[in-house]
Amino acid sequence: MIRRLRRAVRRVYRSTVDLSHPARSPLGSAVVNCVVYEDGIRQPGDCPAEEAVRRVRKSGRGFVWIGLHEPDEAEFKGLADLFGLHPLAVEDAVHAHQRPKVEQYDGALFAVFKTCRYVEHEVLTATSEVVDTGELMVFTGRDFVITIRHGRHGSLGPLRERLEAAPERLAMGTSSVLHAIADQVVDDCLTVADAVQDDIDRVETEVFNESAGRAGRGDAGRIYQLKRELLELKRAVAPLARPLDTLANRTLPGVTAEVRPYFRDVADHLARLTDQIAAFDNLLDSILQAHLAQVTVAQNEDMRKITAWAAIVAVPTMVCGIYGMNFEHMPGLGWTYGYPAVVALMATACYVLHRSFRRNGWL
Repeated sequence: MIRRLRRAVRRVYRSTVDLSHPARSPLGSAVVNCVVYEDGIRQPGDCPAEEAVRRVRKSGRGFVWIGLHEPDEAEFKGLADLFGLHPLAVEDAVHAHQRPKVEQYDGALFAVFKTCRYVEHEVLTATSEVVDTGELMVFTGRDFVITIRHGRHGSLGPLRERLEAAPERLAMGTSSVLHAIADQVVDDCLTVADAVQDDIDRVETEVFNESAGRAGRGDAGRIYQLKRELLELKRAVAPLARPLDTLANRTLPGVTAEVRPYFRDVADHLARLTDQIAAFDNLLDSILQAHLAQVTVAQNEDMRKITAWAAIVAVPTMVCGIYGMNFEHMPGLGWTYGYPAVVALMATACYVLHRSFRRNGWL
């Protein structure tokens, strides 16, 4: 009941995608938003990237934040030329499928993050998708932030709104946006890890639930599926350690000294998440071993039962085999009570064996 309630709460409070909101709409052009911020305040009106850059560089303060969703080379070429982005970083941003990293190119930073989302499901099966991943690329310079999102989740619209509600953070410059994005990515992964823990707890309960009998001993297929999905989460989380350490401890262009401690805080959260994922993996290994041990015990119990019944059936089989050999001179053939005596002897022997096996736990 508690797990169902937690799943329902996650559905209610999950960040929804409002396709009508310009900051979150993946429809139409790859450019979903282009906004100018001065002194942490969003300037009214949207304008093309060229006009936004001209306004920022003319005033000499603030920055422009451009958000894109899965741009192709032609759509991104104009922005790459406008901001002088390095061709290697542009190629990575367009084609995606990159490991999390932070690279420095000619005074600009290029960061790659893996985004994670928990896939809700009522019943975990051997083919259930539990963790869905996407990619988020961020270019930051002195006066610009460019975010490129790949996948249908990981929207930055809610994050942008939270930052706009705290202009003192945006006033710290483009590195504060990079920190907010990194922080949201790690927080989303923490949320996914908590949801995966519910699935692991459920499988663990079923494996060790003796009252549920053999049907409640879990399923190796579901355990392996959880391990595969946990590996997907690990691939998104583990490589983040090095980029965050770089952002927290090295002097990089655009990353101010006042923002650097915030990256260390995100790195601490990531370390906790990494330990949590490692603990989940070890726990799943233990659950799988316990499940396989229970399967072996169940097979041994079945073999003991089969062996006990075979021993019981062997007694009348042996007697019938002896008296079915068609010899003329055999003890008891001419006795009037020979047949009922043999039947009674077989029944008594079978009863004694059955009771002995029951007493020893074989039946």
